[in-house]
Amino acid sequence: MIIVTGGAGFIGSAMVAKLNSQGLSNIVIVDELKSDEKWKNLNGKLFFDYINKDRFLSLIENDELNFTIEAIFHLGACSSTTETDGEYMMSNNYRYTKTLAEWAIANKIRFIYASSAATYGDGELGYDDKGDSLTKLKPLNLYGFSKHSFDLCATKTGAIKHICGLKFFNVYGPNEYHKGDMASVAFKGYENIVKNSKIKLFKSHNPLYKDGEFYRDFVYVKDCVDVMWWLYKKRRVNGLFNLGTGKATSWNELANALFKALNLEPKIEYIDMPENIQNQYQYRTEAKMEKLKKAGCPVKFRDINEGVLDYVNNHLSQKERYF
Repeated sequence: MIIVTGGAGFIGSAMVAKLNSQGLSNIVIVDELKSDEKWKNLNGKLFFDYINKDRFLSLIENDELNFTIEAIFHLGACSSTTETDGEYMMSNNYRYTKTLAEWAIANKIRFIYASSAATYGDGELGYDDKGDSLTKLKPLNLYGFSKHSFDLCATKTGAIKHICGLKFFNVYGPNEYHKGDMASVAFKGYENIVKNSKIKLFKSHNPLYKDGEFYRDFVYVKDCVDVMWWLYKKRRVNGLFNLGTGKATSWNELANALFKALNLEPKIEYIDMPENIQNQYQYRTEAKMEKLKKAGCPVKFRDINEGVLDYVNNHLSQKERYF
């Protein structure tokens, strides 16, 4: 069996779609379905079973699994950058990951987990995944701290030599529709343009940057799952890797890509940034991708225009939006 934690979520369900496209359905979805609509991400997907995330952890801890696991894609986490419950975040993101990783290593199971570019903090030390500055990083929010805590633990204990961690940058694409405020600007911008013929972007609160000229490394979810599929087949490739395109793109460029995909003239409105995120806002992120390339990963990442065009034409503008 292949385990996909967070399998009903954004990246998790896209990974299930990738596995299905390769003829695999021996998949166990581990997640927690509540009142949002992320269950729709599983419509049409082929999988063997669904297990609640707490139940799955209990099965692991008590050695009660009744099937053999080949690989674990650990993509489940609380990804809210505004969450303030520290104990919840550390239990859900750090301790859960640590338990699964230790169990996977002990049982020689391929383990690929999601870290985050949020671990880099304000970017003062750059976005290099070679590990030289790992202990010096200072995340700006609790989410980043919870992810960074496991990266540190895995590195200090040597576990990272036996597993693979991915520092996802700004992922966008199909199946993110349930994420609310945490959905990408690509999705929220599309919805605004369709409803109001314009897109809203934050004003700058940093004198070094103009309105809409903050930069992110936007990476398309289909490229992300192609990387994870490659890593699934390359069991000897382990360590902590960035997962972005290697090229920073401004919010304005993203907005223009959306208008271009919709054949509309750009109309951008700049609005005040909420006070609660002004002091923890990253103004520029750009993944250093040499480490993954050196490992032999052949995936060619779409630029913002290619990714947005596919997202709009093949998903957002279609009756069936899901991947």
